[in-house]
Amino acid sequence: MQKIVVTGGVPLEGEVQISGAKNAVLPILCATLLADGPVEIGNVPHLHDVVTTAKLLAELGAGITIDEGTIGKGSGIVVDPRSVRSHVAPYELVKTMRASILVLGPLLAKYGAAEVSLPGGCAIGSRPVDLHIKAMQALGAEVTVEHGFI
Repeated sequence: MQKIVVTGGVPLEGEVQISGAKNAVLPILCATLLADGPVEIGNVPHLHDVVTTAKLLAELGAGITIDEGTIGKGSGIVVDPRSVRSHVAPYELVKTMRASILVLGPLLAKYGAAEVSLPGGCAIGSRPVDLHIKAMQALGAEVTVEHGFI
C-alpha cells in the first residue's frame, strides 16, 4: 500500500478556510423547500449554479436573501419557503442546470404535486433523471413525462 510520510521537527498548527462545495450546497438549497421557516446556509460558494438555484427557488415563491461574503469565504444564503405558491419549475431556469431536478422531491413531498421541466446543464455524458423518477414511483407517486415536464 502506498503512503506519504511527513517527517519534521515542527508540529503543524493553524487554521485553514475550506470553501463550500457546489455538490453539497445545491441539494441543501433544494431541501430548504421542506422547512416551515427560514433556513440559513453559510459558506456557500460563489458559483453560477448556486445563483441559478436561488433564482429557481425565488421563481417558486421562496424568499431569498444573499450575503455576498468575501472571496474565498463564501456567501450566506437565507431561504424562506413560507411564501412558496408554485410547484412548477420553469424551463427557462431548469434548462441551464441538471441539478434543477433536485426540487422535484421536496416539491412533491411538501405540496403533493410537482412539475419540473426536463433538466439541461452540461453535456458530460448521459446522466438521466430516471433514478429520481423511479424513486418517486417507489414512494407511491404517479409520475408522467409529458410536453417536456416531469
